[in-house]
Amino acid sequence: MNIFGIGLPEMAVILVLALLIFGPKKLPEIGRSLGKAIRSFQEASKEFEAEFKREAEQLERVAKEPMEATLETPDQPVLSPASTIATPPQENGVTVAETTESTPAEEVKASSEVSS
Repeated sequence: MNIFGIGLPEMAVILVLALLIFGPKKLPEIGRSLGKAIRSFQEASKEFEAEFKREAEQLERVAKEPMEATLETPDQPVLSPASTIATPPQENGVTVAETTESTPAEEVKASSEVSS
């Protein structure tokens, strides 16, 4: 007899030690609570296994169903990303930047940068 890797001699030693530590009155109560804990663990394990099997079956059903593909025509023409980008205005091949009000010193500096 081998339970959890513990043989019969080891079980006897554990039982004698438990009897000495807890006494004969507490031992049945401890055994009951240990049995309840093991039983609840087994029930939770079975419930987890059943839930896992249900999910696996559902995934198999979804994977076996053929996928339907339909082609929808758009209401408006589709624009390519390049056609939606606004291009800045150009004069003589040079991009003209729109500026807000600037001081005369900024205008002189900007004109000197363009000419150099």
